[in-house]
Amino acid sequence: MKKRNIIAISILSANFAVLGNYIKMLEEINFGCWIHFDIMDGHFVPNIALGSSVVKSLRKFTKLFFDIHLMVTNPEKYWKDFQRAGADLITFHSEIKYDKKKLIKNIKLSRTKVGISINPETSISTIEKFLPYIDIILIMSVNPGFSGQNFMKSIISKIENIKKIIDKNKYHCLIEIDGGIDFQTAKICTSAGADVLVSGNYVFSSKNFIEAIKSISL
Repeated sequence: MKKRNIIAISILSANFAVLGNYIKMLEEINFGCWIHFDIMDGHFVPNIALGSSVVKSLRKFTKLFFDIHLMVTNPEKYWKDFQRAGADLITFHSEIKYDKKKLIKNIKLSRTKVGISINPETSISTIEKFLPYIDIILIMSVNPGFSGQNFMKSIISKIENIKKIIDKNKYHCLIEIDGGIDFQTAKICTSAGADVLVSGNYVFSSKNFIEAIKSISL
């Protein structure tokens, strides 16, 4: 039997007035969905979104897995705030200037899972040496910063190549894809080797929230 995809629901596209209702539905369907938080500083990406206070407030009401994506220039300054707020996984970008090996070590010492993300134009060679030490590699399939963008098919080869490296070396590292995920692109990504799919605009703009999740989880 085929393993169900892990769906990370990006709340950036949600109506925050009824966000609690969405989270309750996710708990009730018991699909093992994650909650994906896009953290933006207005510098690394041209937008500002979500802070640790949002993570902390939601952590009080659910035990769902919290997937924190730090799209910030200086993650070394902010990751502890999100770890304390209740993060289960903290992912930072490979394009930052800070010592990535040191950052991975520090996050893991806090008993929090850690990941590295790469933008569509970034070569996988920049993160290959870190694969043995991280829990997840997040591949952006859109330019980061805004919800609702179209999926870039050019990243499929990245998924396939990283999957080959992980399998060949028996690394315990999941592959997560973020951007433009819907019913069709979900199948393309999982066929290429993806394990986790981030979806926000597709599920929240659908007439049936639960059915939209089901359509990309199989």
